[in-house]
Amino acid sequence: MAEIRPASSVRFESVVQVLVVGAGACGLTAALRAADGGAEVVVLERDASPSGSTSMSSGFVPAAGTRFQRAIAVEDTPLRFAGDIQAKAEGQADPALTRLATETIGPTLEWLADRHGIEWRVLEGFLYPGHTCARMHAVPEKTGVGLLARLLAAVENAGVPVVTDARVETLYTEGDRIAGVGVMRPDGHSETIACKALILASSGFAGNADLVATHIPRMARAPVYAHPGNRGEALLWGEALGARTGCLAACQGHGSLSSPHGILITWALMMQGGIQVNREGHRFSNEHRGYSEQSLDVLAQPGAIAWAVFDADLYTMAQDFPDFREAVAAGAIMSGDDVDGLASALRVPATALGDTLTGIERMRGGAANDPFGRAFEGERSFRAPFFAVKVTGALFHTQGGLMIDATARVLRKTGGAFPNLFAGGGAACGVSGPALSGYLSGNGLLTALAFGSIAGNSAIRFK
Repeated sequence: MAEIRPASSVRFESVVQVLVVGAGACGLTAALRAADGGAEVVVLERDASPSGSTSMSSGFVPAAGTRFQRAIAVEDTPLRFAGDIQAKAEGQADPALTRLATETIGPTLEWLADRHGIEWRVLEGFLYPGHTCARMHAVPEKTGVGLLARLLAAVENAGVPVVTDARVETLYTEGDRIAGVGVMRPDGHSETIACKALILASSGFAGNADLVATHIPRMARAPVYAHPGNRGEALLWGEALGARTGCLAACQGHGSLSSPHGILITWALMMQGGIQVNREGHRFSNEHRGYSEQSLDVLAQPGAIAWAVFDADLYTMAQDFPDFREAVAAGAIMSGDDVDGLASALRVPATALGDTLTGIERMRGGAANDPFGRAFEGERSFRAPFFAVKVTGALFHTQGGLMIDATARVLRKTGGAFPNLFAGGGAACGVSGPALSGYLSGNGLLTALAFGSIAGNSAIRFK
């Protein structure tokens, strides 16, 4: 339930300077930034323990021009990063938000390291689709769970309360100003809290089937690998208030969710030489276009599944990713000593699979071109044994939302901004443009941390 009511209809039980709705990467970053500015901050989290979209992500944050990149001799700039975002979105990402995100994220990661001890490492050895240099930053665990745990520890060390089992259902308004919120507890008890500033960091609407069907009908029947709490309250509140919205058809899909295990399989396998085949043993797309659009390609195959196929060297490389090790432990990875053995394990036609792999070797040697447009030439040959994992396509999170200004204030349809309402992450419009194909790897956490940092810094001026 997402309601708007007048503040005159309620008597607030307490007051806080800055209230943050949502304890994911965006909300926790906003809370840290506001607390560093001397504000009294409280974070409200609907779940018994914070997890959300952040914990379900890979945890990789793209940033440009950081000292972490320079330490490994990577030269990068926010302008170059913005160019990569626009190239992936075919020039349709909002230019102001793109500039805001790319210029903010690097200093944000360095602030988190210097002020709150969050350690960042740049992933080396391969590039995710659309990135022209190494700029994916990760905590040592290389998982979204690890990133969230480190942010939660920082918030605790900063003395910021994170109130769990606190579902915000109502916003109370005085004119165009947010006066406070109504919170529902699991036992049915409700609370009202007044605030000087409110930051919406409650993610998007991937968990709301009706909103997905309305705004992203192509993904309406896709499996949803999103936190069930992503119900779109921020969007619904914004629309009820008369807020501007943008790019509501944008989202992040993924074409490599293990089936039926539901474990995310790293796309590094594809970028390092792996392929995907369908039940008939045939490739069906260019795996290097991007894992978001690959979700639709996989869903279009017989049974809405594909096999991600790779070799012994890639199997060894993937062991560096915790999610892949989890997939191995779950028995999701199949293997064969040769092509016939792998085909038998997968129950796909051995002749077709063999022809597919033979064709790829010809492309790697420059004797043929890929009909799907992938550049195989120069890739190394597969080395037995061979491995595969059954995957499906899925909707991960939405990329459209409330339009914000340079201070992360939510904009009104009629012009101007709400004076004390801020948004970031999945609650705000992202930088992926209006379509699924515009998602550049890491765009979700990019806007979560960048816009969260801006919102937290902006909210402290409300005393």
